[in-house]
Amino acid sequence: QVQLVESGGGLVQAGGSLRLSCAGSGRAFRDYTMGWFRQAPGKEREFVAAISTSFGTYYADSVKGRFTISRDIAVNTVYLQMNSLKPEDTAVYYCAASPYTVRRQVNDYDYWGQGTQVTVSS
Repeated sequence: QVQLVESGGGLVQAGGSLRLSCAGSGRAFRDYTMGWFRQAPGKEREFVAAISTSFGTYYADSVKGRFTISRDIAVNTVYLQMNSLKPEDTAVYYCAASPYTVRRQVNDYDYWGQGTQVTVSS
């Protein structure tokens, strides 16, 4: 069992930055691929970024070059640094853990946090 708690969301103007954190606890956190997803009102949950157990990183095209995912094994935490934010980045952001190598599908992730709201004003 893995427990995940996100933090760091908030309201920011377009062009600004936020850093999301996802604190994990439970067994073998380091053995899981960690992903960030987001869900805007009326839309499906979509893949944002993922980091493998070997620290390989993967991004959705919409955030590539603006967002950076990282993980700190020592403190069981995954981060999402978001720069040059746009109004279309507004969503609830979720972190998730997958036992597989890097995947981009919601169904490949077994554990989810409660989400944190990110709102980007124009």
